[in-house]
Amino acid sequence: MTRTSTCVYHLFVLSWYIFLNFYISREGEDPRKSQIFLNGGQWKYLTFLNLVLQAIFFGVACLEDVLKRTKGKKDIKFVTAFRDLLFTTLAFPISTFVFLSFWILFLYDRELVYPKALDNIFPVWLNHGMHTFILPFSLAEVILRPHCYPLRKKGLTLLAAACLAYVSRVLWIYSETGTWVYPVFAKLSPGGLAAFFSLSYIFTIGIYLFGEKLNHWKWAKRHLA
Repeated sequence: MTRTSTCVYHLFVLSWYIFLNFYISREGEDPRKSQIFLNGGQWKYLTFLNLVLQAIFFGVACLEDVLKRTKGKKDIKFVTAFRDLLFTTLAFPISTFVFLSFWILFLYDRELVYPKALDNIFPVWLNHGMHTFILPFSLAEVILRPHCYPLRKKGLTLLAAACLAYVSRVLWIYSETGTWVYPVFAKLSPGGLAAFFSLSYIFTIGIYLFGEKLNHWKWAKRHLA
């Protein structure tokens, strides 16, 4: 794909994520739908946080595309480095985790993560926009251009910090309101919760390493050629 095509693609995906975030924010103003966002707002859900994260990443990707056409690569090293760090440590692992964890739980027992009653509140296309299309967009980004991964220790430390911040927020919301962000948490004992969060983090590490290997597989031969 040419540089211009990549730029157009990034702009398209950025517009899509901006639209999703705007649409969801407007939906939250509906009295019936606003009940879902009680006790923490929409930002208690990793799904919505991921949509904002993806919008930020593709915004940075678009900025880099534009700067590359107006300045030399040396002049935008910081933007490129930030783009790569954002994608490798957060955007790719979290979007993939949201996709896999949601659909695994949904297929096992949807009441644990997305009760059937929500079908009457949110349209089907929105559910797929939040939980399905996020993976193809991330995989396409891996295929379209190489990304420089940080030292593994640094990358996993940043990912761990993000995971810890989200888990801390989930526990804080429960301590303040007595309600869990996701129904599945209410089914688990304290030990079960600890195991669930630990396994989720290990799963996320696996996704990070998979992204690293995928990037190397796609681009290593090109760099050697």
